[in-house]
Amino acid sequence: MEKILKHILGALLLLGLTTLTNAAPTPSFADETAVIDFARDLEQRHGFNAGELLDQFAQTRPNAKVLQLIKPPASPLQRSWERYRPRFLNDRRIDGGVRFWQENQATLARARALYGVPEEIIVAIIGVETEYGANTGGFRVMEALATLAFHYPPRAEFFRTELEQFLLLARENRLDPLAIKGSFAGAIGIPQFMPGSQRRYAVDFDGDQRVDLAGSVDDAIGSVGRFLEQHGWQAGQAIAVPAQSNGEPERGLIEAGIRPSLKVADLGEKGITAKADPQANVALIDLVSPGRETEYWLGFDNFYVITRYNRSSFYAMSVFQLGEEIRKRMQR
Repeated sequence: MEKILKHILGALLLLGLTTLTNAAPTPSFADETAVIDFARDLEQRHGFNAGELLDQFAQTRPNAKVLQLIKPPASPLQRSWERYRPRFLNDRRIDGGVRFWQENQATLARARALYGVPEEIIVAIIGVETEYGANTGGFRVMEALATLAFHYPPRAEFFRTELEQFLLLARENRLDPLAIKGSFAGAIGIPQFMPGSQRRYAVDFDGDQRVDLAGSVDDAIGSVGRFLEQHGWQAGQAIAVPAQSNGEPERGLIEAGIRPSLKVADLGEKGITAKADPQANVALIDLVSPGRETEYWLGFDNFYVITRYNRSSFYAMSVFQLGEEIRKRMQR
């Protein structure tokens, strides 16, 4: 009986190994009609060699992890500022920001002089995005973008555009597109620029005749400054101030959105007060936490500009408050 069981187990093991050996590998992107059409389109519009592009796509396959990470959770958590804030407002990031500022003082000062963006805001964005370059992502960018461009219908158009921008970026900088790594969504380097943003806003800030957001801290600092400046940063102007509300605000005030469109004086008449110019345009920011009283702020144009980097009031407030804490420690 024991011998029979051994024979059966051996046969099953052999069958399993044979199945694994003979299992067809995941087809590459080069086999997909949409990708072939994409390569031909880039050849016509940008002078790429479609055959060379398809050779690169033949070395690229859909990444299931990318699709898993991009999809919204099946049961999304309620928005919670109390839960979100400590991810970025903690001693590790504050101390890291102080070190980053100290190590790059001259470059940060030059970026402020050129673009009008305070050092602490540039430092805080890089701190929130990659913890000062420590976590820039381990996904192959071409693989991630191709996966989202051709296998994620909800945002396929956006990611096809970014894939196109990425291939142009790699060609312009004489980089191997298969070797570049970044986030699961295709963001690149120390400041996590999407390829389109890198081509539009990134700058060669260290003067070596190329833009390198992955390897040059100077380029990262200058590029963040220029991105904010190009999106309307107002030098020397406020970002946000805390507000007090006499009861729960009218829903329409929150629904007015993140772009400043409400007069401080008009909000005062509705029971929302803050230390700000009565004629200033602001947005009412609600930092909600389930089971706790909502924290209200008034956001000025510069707060809105930070949301152009990431379209979230929680993100912008984290950048603002992290920057404030870093600046305070720098002044000690």
